[in-house]
Amino acid sequence: MRSSFVPRLGREISLIGQGCWQLGADWHHVGEDTAQAILEAAADAGVTFFDTADVYGDGRSEKAVGEFLRSHGDGVFVATKMGRRADPHVAEAYTLDNYRRWTDRSRENLGVETLDLVQLHCPPTEVFGDPRTYDDLRTLKEEGRIAAFGVSVETCAEALDALRDPDVATVQIILNVFRRKPLEQVVAAAHEAGAGIIARVPLASGLLSGKYDEHTAFAPEDHRNWNRDGSKMNIGETFSGVPYEVGVEAAREVAALTPEGWSTAQLALAWIGAVGAATIIPGASRPDQARDNAAAADMPTLDDATMAALAGIYNDRIREHVHARW
Repeated sequence: MRSSFVPRLGREISLIGQGCWQLGADWHHVGEDTAQAILEAAADAGVTFFDTADVYGDGRSEKAVGEFLRSHGDGVFVATKMGRRADPHVAEAYTLDNYRRWTDRSRENLGVETLDLVQLHCPPTEVFGDPRTYDDLRTLKEEGRIAAFGVSVETCAEALDALRDPDVATVQIILNVFRRKPLEQVVAAAHEAGAGIIARVPLASGLLSGKYDEHTAFAPEDHRNWNRDGSKMNIGETFSGVPYEVGVEAAREVAALTPEGWSTAQLALAWIGAVGAATIIPGASRPDQARDNAAAADMPTLDDATMAALAGIYNDRIREHVHARW
């Protein structure tokens, strides 16, 4: 599989990673055996980068990855996230003492002494502009709790704030065919700084699989059911903030551009690889999905006509709904 070298990490990571939100909660239930099968399928396909968080299933996702690590540790890089356990979720909760508690819990869940990469998990905006934030994270490195740190952001402005610190190794941001604003500033700024872009929600919560229509129903526990109005978390995390019916229509146009022998999801992932992400973290609820996602890393480069057509779909159908918000 193609890989990307991230200077601030000092290592290469696979272009396609494995997102592990689905192994925890907020989608339909994934059993423990299936979770292990998904992780193994991803690794067998060349994935070396696995992304989880302490709140996915209240630690269930981290524990699943930890079990996987016990037999597949060599060459596997695990990124986790912290901060969303704060209740209330306010800037004042982002303290060194809490960082220690949160990372100690993740170390236990994952069964490791030192966490490869810890990302602040979409904290309140003011956290990104506070120099103490990064000083505290450097203290965690000095203490051996973490090897590197990064941020997960909602907005491009937050990403640019974080990149001003010289030790921020990665920026995780929503980047997909339906969320192109990071291309204007964030991707170039990260490359110049030597930080890696981790593209999350790469398939717009499945819209860019091309498999959904106006009648698709989602399970009650699925965030695509309970967060369409943004009442539980940032609306941008569900369908990338695109109104569902608008997204379905636009996804049909994307699907019509899919090269022969590809899936629409592979087209969408290949586009992200072409525009400068260090790694892309689609989720999977079945092993075959993990394998199909991984295959996108080695698809041929998209031609200029396809890239232009995808830009046209965004500008004509999607831009007005998302571009100014994030």
